[in-house]
Amino acid sequence: MTPREHVPATGPLTLRGHIAGVGTAEGTRLVVGRWLRSPLGAFADVMVERPDGTRVLLAPRPDVAALVERLYTFDAVHLVDVRVVPDADARTWTVVAGPLDARLTVGARTAVGVALRALPPRLVDLPLTAPVVDAVAGLVVPGVRTRGTGRDGSPETYAARDQHAVVALEATWGGRALGPLRRVEPAVRFGFSSAPAAPTVTAVAVRIATPR
Repeated sequence: MTPREHVPATGPLTLRGHIAGVGTAEGTRLVVGRWLRSPLGAFADVMVERPDGTRVLLAPRPDVAALVERLYTFDAVHLVDVRVVPDADARTWTVVAGPLDARLTVGARTAVGVALRALPPRLVDLPLTAPVVDAVAGLVVPGVRTRGTGRDGSPETYAARDQHAVVALEATWGGRALGPLRRVEPAVRFGFSSAPAAPTVTAVAVRIATPR
């Protein structure tokens, strides 16, 4: 693991992009972040939980690793080239990150996505609605929280804007096939919330406040 440099300043920070959460028949679960806008520029990262519970972060740069480690817990962190290449025509994400090679196929908008698209964006972003959204999310998507506290004490809020199902997956880890798509079960244990159990890609804005 390369030593971290250029540790980002503590909040407030906002990241906008997409999170994909998928499980595999082999037992590895993946949470892929594709961030289009952030204080660190555009980047991608992958959180991996192996079948034995080992939690691994694949990050492209020291500053990205430092930010993610501030908020989430890992057993190992690797600085590797991380690329997420979407193909709108094929409706796929191709993910290449160190030992991981994956191809996710994106399907139709979920019922949650339909509901999110019907909400005015300003309503979703209002701080006063965060407790209500968090409570509803916990009921509709068990195991999912939309607000909580990062490892360093930073309050975090996830404002989802849309969601699509992931309907197929081809993935290898170190050249070994991980098997077909499965639910994200058991829940991943990086932070205060798991990814949805049903494999999905969610459009989201993440707001990180100053640590208390």
